[in-house]
Amino acid sequence: MDALRLKLETYLEKYLELWDFYGVIQVTNKGEVLFEDAYGYASIEFRIKNDINSRFSIASMSKQFTAFAIMLLYDKKLLDIDKSAQYYLPAHMKIDELITVHHLLSHTSGLYNFTNFEDDFFARYNRMDYSRNDFFHRYINKKPTKQAGTVFDYNNSNYNLLAWIIENVSGETYGDFVRNHIFLPLQMMNSEIDDGCKPIKNRSCNYVKDFDATIKSPYFNEKFSIGAGAIVSNCGDLYKWYTCLRDRKLLSSKVYARFFSVNENNYCYGLEHQYVYGTDRYSHGGDHLGISTYMQNFFDEDLCIIILSNNEAINQYRLGNAISDILHHVEVAAPTKHKELPSSESELEKYCGTYLKDKIVVELIIGKLYFTRFAGNLHIEIYPVGEGKFARRYFDQIEPYSIVENENGKMSFFGYTRGNSIN
Repeated sequence: MDALRLKLETYLEKYLELWDFYGVIQVTNKGEVLFEDAYGYASIEFRIKNDINSRFSIASMSKQFTAFAIMLLYDKKLLDIDKSAQYYLPAHMKIDELITVHHLLSHTSGLYNFTNFEDDFFARYNRMDYSRNDFFHRYINKKPTKQAGTVFDYNNSNYNLLAWIIENVSGETYGDFVRNHIFLPLQMMNSEIDDGCKPIKNRSCNYVKDFDATIKSPYFNEKFSIGAGAIVSNCGDLYKWYTCLRDRKLLSSKVYARFFSVNENNYCYGLEHQYVYGTDRYSHGGDHLGISTYMQNFFDEDLCIIILSNNEAINQYRLGNAISDILHHVEVAAPTKHKELPSSESELEKYCGTYLKDKIVVELIIGKLYFTRFAGNLHIEIYPVGEGKFARRYFDQIEPYSIVENENGKMSFFGYTRGNSIN
């Protein structure tokens, strides 16, 4: 075990020499903490460093709690996950009657996905005062783009709707239900639903890079994330959650079997499943403004890996998978960065321009290339790593961006042509 710990520590030391990581990493094996450490700042403003008890926004890792809450109601026969979700939503919130609760849980509803560049949700609508009805009718209550049950499409709308089903069926707010029926029974006393208003003790602030400076993440009203995100927790509480799933607490064995059943694209309910190293892995990550999280559960081996971050430096999936490889005696290559391809300003200039107004802009500023977001308020430095290939300077990016000529000979980025008139 000591040799394994040393190998893990050596890899993490080399990896974190490359990236300015803020957050915590904890690896627990058969109830013993094999590795844990904290890095960077919880608050730059007050010079408070992260520690192992710091609390972090976990973004989409929250979905497993929403799914579990639905299964609690299912176990009590207060809803049937194979029936139309319409039965369980408020009367004024009606979606296609063919969409079942199961389709929402498994991301196979076919609902319109508003988390794209064209819609004005991010950095516009999501900064406004929250109205559930307006949010539903403006972004979710649209004609489905696919037939329910046919295609996996990861979509936050599914889990927003599940949160509203929980409220309508239980008579409790989503936050109260999760607290009363999951957090309190498991003694998860450091876990909260972030409504964007209440102060949360010992919570780490989220940071991003603008040019080469670390700044606070752009504002986002967390009420829009309820069900799909918005949970704040720490390593200690998430390990308690791991033991709940490992030991099959709170739900009947029959309902647990359904909770862990694998659907399209290896997705269960709020968890992904892979069969690796000759065993089952259940995992989920979270990505949002200034948030990078990942948790892997190997129940048969009693192994839990938790990565929580309040900045965007690391690729938590690469790091988490490297940790699990090491723990399973798989040889792991030394961490590296994308090698920069020397380029002149004139070579870089040919990629500049507006690809989608206020949303996708590439600019050359003092000899450096930037992918500019949020109407010019956030500048992400990118550097060439190949012909038409670019990597972010301060983020461990597995697949570089592509800015290439399309069939019409015009530059294209994220599938948008330079000079695109879509607003």
